[in-house]
Amino acid sequence: MTIQWYPGHMAKATRELQEWIKRVDVVVELADARIPQASRNPVLNDVLSDRPKVLAMVKTDMADETVTKQWQQHFEQNGENVVLMNAKHNKGSGKLIQEVKRLAQPKMQALQKKGIKKRAVRAMIVGVPNVGKSTVINRLVGKNQAKTGDRPAMTRGNHWLKVSNEMELLDTPGILWPKFEDQEVGYKLAITGAIKDERLDFQDVVLYLIQQLQKWYPQALEERYNLSELPSEGVDIFETIGRKRGCLIAGGDVDFDQAAEVILRDFRSEKLGPISLEKPE
Repeated sequence: MTIQWYPGHMAKATRELQEWIKRVDVVVELADARIPQASRNPVLNDVLSDRPKVLAMVKTDMADETVTKQWQQHFEQNGENVVLMNAKHNKGSGKLIQEVKRLAQPKMQALQKKGIKKRAVRAMIVGVPNVGKSTVINRLVGKNQAKTGDRPAMTRGNHWLKVSNEMELLDTPGILWPKFEDQEVGYKLAITGAIKDERLDFQDVVLYLIQQLQKWYPQALEERYNLSELPSEGVDIFETIGRKRGCLIAGGDVDFDQAAEVILRDFRSEKLGPISLEKPE
């Protein structure tokens, strides 16, 4: 199965980024801590390369803590500014604000030397759909100013929000890119909800998820689905879980569509525990 989702509003937003970037001092790029590489839009590197940038790894509570720290070290070794965030429990918001102000300081000092009146630091938040932008923004602003939800494409336009007298945020729509060169990227984005479920074949997506869990977190499968021993093949694990969960059709065969929904829902609701779907090479 080939996974791709690039609706018209994303293409428009990508074009408009080049205009939005002229108005900001710092870029905050959000990456899903469960898939910190796959959830980074490569198109942004070209558009945002001349602005100081903070990489905020969000949803850290849903990811494997050990792997998240490995990714943080990996990105920092590559010269990136990294902040770990758990916006749901309001962890990391203060550190992110501090980092944005720090990176904006040279620009603010240059403006003052030119005699320009002091103004608030302007930061732009970017990321793929459903990465958690709205939740992060609401934590930074201190109230529910941005729509939140578990569906991608909740934000369609861009607008300014006030964090304090010293900082403003530009909220932007979640943006993917025209073509996933590696289809594993598409699977990971699909599993974590960055692609609309209506565009997916759940069976293929969940089979990929099972194979990753079998490789890295077999105990999570065994404990959640009460399996004394995992079958060797992913499709057999899939079928076994379906039977365990009563996902059957007439004749006693497994309803793989229903079983796929059960497994994917368990992953997204953290019932399988904190899981990371990729590790630094």
